[in-house]
Amino acid sequence: MKKVIYPGSFDPITNGHLDIIKRAAQIFDEVVVAVGNNPDKNTLFSDKERVELIKKSVFDIKNVAVTEYSGLTANFVKSQGTNLIIRGTRDSRDFVFEKEIANLNSLLDNQIETLLIFANKDYELISSSMVKEIIRFDGDVSKFVPKPVLSALKVKVKHEKNKKIY
Repeated sequence: MKKVIYPGSFDPITNGHLDIIKRAAQIFDEVVVAVGNNPDKNTLFSDKERVELIKKSVFDIKNVAVTEYSGLTANFVKSQGTNLIIRGTRDSRDFVFEKEIANLNSLLDNQIETLLIFANKDYELISSSMVKEIIRFDGDVSKFVPKPVLSALKVKVKHEKNKKIY
């Protein structure tokens, strides 16, 4: 049984991420979407909120599990009984970044293999950062995120704006 880990911050999950998950689920027996806890990142959604949003977005894909983790990705991957990581890449900048991270993970554990899936052309301009920027300026992000995320984003951004007013 081939299991792959798809690690990331997913703040929030986008349709680009979802496309990678769906494509990976067609290749592997099990896909574990692993929400990384990075205390240095200032995220819009908490770890638990991101896990829940991903679960709602992938509920109909039977061979996908969602969890959170902290610490080194290489250690988490091994703890899951696999040596495979999958990542999406949108452009040459992503490719260089992912290559560096893959090399680092391989240095930490030479059994770790990172597989890259090129983004579908419909999603190669989508990023979580871009989605957050657009929604903060009241733009329409419905084409870029799964429905559960759209609802949560609207609530979260409205709450953030209200906090800044008072």
